[in-house]
This record gives sequence, structure tokens and C-alpha cells, in this order.
Amino acid sequence: MSAGILLPSVLLAQFHHFDLGLTLSLGALCICTIDSPGPLLHKRNGMAIGNIFLFVVAAITGFARLNVYTLGIEITLLSFLFSMFTVYGNRAASVGTSALLVMIFMMDKEAKPDHVLILSLTILGGGLWYLLFSLLFFGIRPYRAAQQTLGENVADIADFLRIRANFYLTDVDIDENYRKLVSQQIKVSQHQDAVRELLFKSRVMVKESTNASRILVLTFIDLVDMFEQIMVTHYDYKHIRETFKDTGVLNEIADILQRMGDELDNIAYMVLSNNRLKHKIDFITELEQLKSRIDQIGSDDKTVSNLALKKILINLRDLNDRIKSINNYYNSKSSEILLESNISNEEYSKFVSHQDYASHLFFDNFSFASTAFKHSLRVSLVCLIGFIIAKNFAIGHHSYWVLLTIIVILKPGFSLSKQRNYQRLIGTIAGGIAGILILMYIPDKTVEFIFLIVLMIGTYSFLRLNYVVSVIFMTPYVLILFKFLGVGMVIEERIIDTVIGSTIAFIASYLIFPSWEFEQIQENLVEVINANVNYLIKIAETVLGKEPDTIEYKLARKDVYVKSANLSAAFERMTSEPKSKQRKIKEVHKFVVLNHILSSYIATIASAVSTKRLRKTPSDNIKLLKRSIAVLNECSRKLGGQVFDFITGKSLPVKPDEQTTLSVNDALLKEQLGFINKISSDIEKVTDNILSVQS
Repeated sequence: MSAGILLPSVLLAQFHHFDLGLTLSLGALCICTIDSPGPLLHKRNGMAIGNIFLFVVAAITGFARLNVYTLGIEITLLSFLFSMFTVYGNRAASVGTSALLVMIFMMDKEAKPDHVLILSLTILGGGLWYLLFSLLFFGIRPYRAAQQTLGENVADIADFLRIRANFYLTDVDIDENYRKLVSQQIKVSQHQDAVRELLFKSRVMVKESTNASRILVLTFIDLVDMFEQIMVTHYDYKHIRETFKDTGVLNEIADILQRMGDELDNIAYMVLSNNRLKHKIDFITELEQLKSRIDQIGSDDKTVSNLALKKILINLRDLNDRIKSINNYYNSKSSEILLESNISNEEYSKFVSHQDYASHLFFDNFSFASTAFKHSLRVSLVCLIGFIIAKNFAIGHHSYWVLLTIIVILKPGFSLSKQRNYQRLIGTIAGGIAGILILMYIPDKTVEFIFLIVLMIGTYSFLRLNYVVSVIFMTPYVLILFKFLGVGMVIEERIIDTVIGSTIAFIASYLIFPSWEFEQIQENLVEVINANVNYLIKIAETVLGKEPDTIEYKLARKDVYVKSANLSAAFERMTSEPKSKQRKIKEVHKFVVLNHILSSYIATIASAVSTKRLRKTPSDNIKLLKRSIAVLNECSRKLGGQVFDFITGKSLPVKPDEQTTLSVNDALLKEQLGFINKISSDIEKVTDNILSVQS
């Protein structure tokens, strides 16, 4: 991004056409907002459409700015139009942001009427330059973005595993640890979705499957299976602590899990850096010692069952095997034996979302029931207010910064706007101080230009990782840029405009068509219940004799994890809202935790059922499954959601050579189904409590 934006200015400055280079860089700057990680087709189409809007909006603004009233009308209408692009997903929303950016930058651009189209074409030239520049980079290393996102996902799962380990430490609060676990699950789910988009859609487009692509796909498949393995390791931690706290075995389990997390961090480094680690840790010795310790506990006290500890040991061994498997993919010798994946492109496409771009979707959202519509109206009105205030009260010649602050801060939900507001203010003040120090004590222009490049790279590096840090880099970078443009010190102006924009945005998010999480949380609750019901139905069908379909199981599992992460994210946003708007937040928190436990129990059974053919399972187990599905369906019905009608008949006929005895401990299966039934009933009670306040 930094190179694509800077190169036109730097190169043309050598030929004494710095102004022309700066205009080209402006076009590149606007288009780079669309250049988020994703499949090549999406990037290309997004930036191509963005360039069309870039030219049109630049031309309209160039003429509209000649009259303050026409400019005000344009700002109001275009702010609404491009904010509505959120209904088409993040990529389309970034296209809208790009168009709004060029509108804001053109507001104060001095251009005579006969030069407006030439200026707009020059800005378009900068946008097209960045499009070609970005596609060239992508063509050279098509899987690099997927590698980076996959590496981050491995690191997320390592942190998730460490949080799991804390459940075995008696001095850690269980409820608080659940809150951390749910929060971390959101990060894992978001990164997994991003990897699916990058990897599977890119793989579909790359006709010849390379060794590098196979390694990435196999790593991700194993990683998702590993995450499921970690998810299924749910136990009654309070009971385990009370039973085994004096044996010392819980600390050993926690230590092994922590070290496995460290080994996953090493794998994340391998994925990110393309380096291979010579030293790989194998936990076989530690696991054998743990087995001996567990056996000793069972023999020392016959009154205490060590079955739970044995289950934990089995899960730890499975985790160790998966870690070794992923490690082997990055070993040069073992990479030679990698085989082509037998999953077809059609099956890959099932795991990624497909955005609908139909025109009716835009007009269907013209309702106050739509969050996108309310958000667009809010942005439109607030931009008009900001424009009026900037024209009448703001100081200096860069009053467009008020509108820029509003566009950046205002988000569909109150909590997101509040968070972005805080980050923007802190970053601007801290970055402003840094910028003043640089300009005061470093007069050398060459050194300042080096600082400009470093700060620019920092700005775009942290834009999606840590917005506060990004703004801290951005502020001195803009100050140095303005000095090169001959504007002089604008720090006071920028801070005042930022404060004005932040204040307007904060008040507006609270008063003008606000969106509160309690208004939408019901939809999240329904989605997660339906996902769990669908997962249970897959299990029930297999138990009744239907041949297990691995792809269908994995799709159902993905749906549960994604919907659970969405619910957890909504709950986290709710905690940031005013107390008066946190309707039944304790009950929602209970629902989130119970859902996490339910998903773990379902995944435990699904893991066993999908890999073994269960036949002739006792009727009691079928009844428990039917009861759990019925209870969850009732929860969905009460919340206004759909009901999955699952009517169990007789078991599907089994071929004579398939008549086998149960390979899974029947008592254990019944116990797990009993837990699921109990948790389902608890979820129904919590659902009733949530609905009691909403009615």
C-alpha cells in the first residue's frame, strides 16, 4: 500500500511534476481502502468498480463545490447512498468508503470548472495505477495473504488452548475464564472465515494445484479439526478441581496444554515466515508420565473414579498427533509424499460464503427495521451537520478533517462507534505529540522523508490489527506530508477538527436512529439454536443408520462455530453499551456460556459418530436425541425462528456384513446425550427469561 501510494509522487517529483504525482497518489490512496485480503477476482472487481465511482464522485464534487448549497446536498445524498453499500458486505462497504474519501478530499480542492474533468481523470489514473500495482503483487505471491491469515489463526488457537489450560488451575475464576474463552473464540472464528475466503476461493481459481497450496489446505483442514478437538474437551471443571486438586495432576495437565500452545506458536511462525524449525517437541514422554500418574490415582483411591482424567489424556494424545501432523507438512522430506486432496472444488465452495449482489437487496433494506438503513441515515445527517459546523466554526483550511473523522468513526452499532471514537482521539493526540517532536528536532528533509515512509508503512500495517497504533502512526505521517506540501504546522487544527468530529459522531450514535444490540440479539440466539439443532439432526440420522457424510458434518460444525462466534461478538458489543440498554445481559451471558458447553458436548458425540458406524443404538439414546432437538426447536419457536422438523422412524436397513456391535461405549454415549438434554433444558429456561423482559 505504501509503495503504491508513494511511488507516483516520488517518481514525478524527480521530473518536477510533484503536484501531478500528488493527485495520482490521492487516487491510489482512495482505492487502497478496497485492497483488503481476499480472492483475486473480488479484489479486482472491487477496485475496478471503485475506480468508476472514484471518477464520477470526483467530477460531481468538483462542480458541486462551486456552490456551498449544492455541495451540502451532494454530501447528504452521497453519504446516504455509499453507506447503504454495507448491505452487500465488507468489500462493497469499502468501495463506498473509497467514494466518500474522494468526495471529502475534493471538497477543498481548488479547481476551475474547465479543469475539473482533467483533475478527475488524473485521480482516476492514480486509482488505475494502484489497481494494476496491487494485482501485480498478488500475481507474484497469490497465497501470501492466505499464509499470513493462516499463521494468525494458528496463533489464535494457541491462545485459545492456553485459556483452556487455565480451567485446570484452581486459583483461576471459572466464570471469568469462560468470558475470556468466548472472546478468544470470536477471533478464531473470524480468522478461520478469512482463511476460507482466501484459500478455497483462490484455490478454485488456480487451475494447477501447487505443493504450496496443498500444504496450506491440509494445514487448515487439520487446524479446524484440532480446534474441534480442543472444543470437545469440556468437563465439569468445578467437580474436577474439587476431586483432584490435592493430587497435583491438574497442574501437570495445565502445563502440558501451555507447552502445546507454545508449540502451536512455533508452527504459526513457520507458516508466517516460510521457515522450518529443526527442533520439534514431541509430548509422548510427558503423556506417558501423565498416564502413570492417572493410573496411580485410580489405584490409590478406589472410591474416586479417574475416568475424567483418562478422557483428558486421550484428548491430549489426539492433540499431540495433530500437532505432529501439521509439523510434518513443513518438513522438507515429508512434503514430498503429500498427495492431492480428494476434495473437489464444488465441495470447497460449500465452506465459503457467497454474497448476493441483487438490486432488490438494496431496496429491501429501505426500512427502519434495517440496521444498514438507520446507519446510512445517521451518516447522511451527521455529515451534513459536520459540514455546516466545519464551514462556520472550524479553523484553518483543512476543515474536511471533521467529515473524515465522522466517516471513520460512525459504525452501524453504538459500541463500535464508541470504541472507534476513543481510539481515534487517543491516537490523534499521541501521534500529534510525536509529530511535533519530529518536526521540531529533525529539520533535515531527507530524514523526515525516511520517517514519512516508516510512519506510512506503520499506518497501513496496523490498520486492521490495532487501530489506535495505526492512528498514532498516521498523525505524524500526515503532519510531515503537509510540511512537504508547504502547509506548515497543522497539529492544532487537526486535533480540534478531530475533537469536533468525534463529539458529533458520539452524540449522533446515541441520539440519531441508534442501533442497540438488544434489538438484534434475538436473531443471533435463533441462528445459534438452529445451528445446534442441525448438528444434532446429523448425529441422529447417523445413529439411525444413515451413512455418515464427512463434508456434511464439517459444514454443520462450521455453522455452529460461526454462529456461536457471532453471538459472542454481539454479547461483547452489548457490554460496551450504556447500562440502560443492556437488557437482561446476565441472562444473555448465561446463554452464551450454556451454548458453548452445549456445542462442546455435541462436538464430542459428533466426533465419535462421524468416524464410526453406530448401529443398533438403544432406544433410550434416540429418545434423548429427539427430546433435545424438540426442546431446542421450542426455544427457536419462542424466539420467532424456524423449527427443524425431525421425525425419527425405524433405523435405516443395514447390510448383513455391516452388522457390528457398538464401537463407542454405550454408557458414555448415553451420559453425553443426557448432558446435552440437560443443557438444552437450561437454554430453554434462559430463553424464557430473556423473552420475559423483551415482552
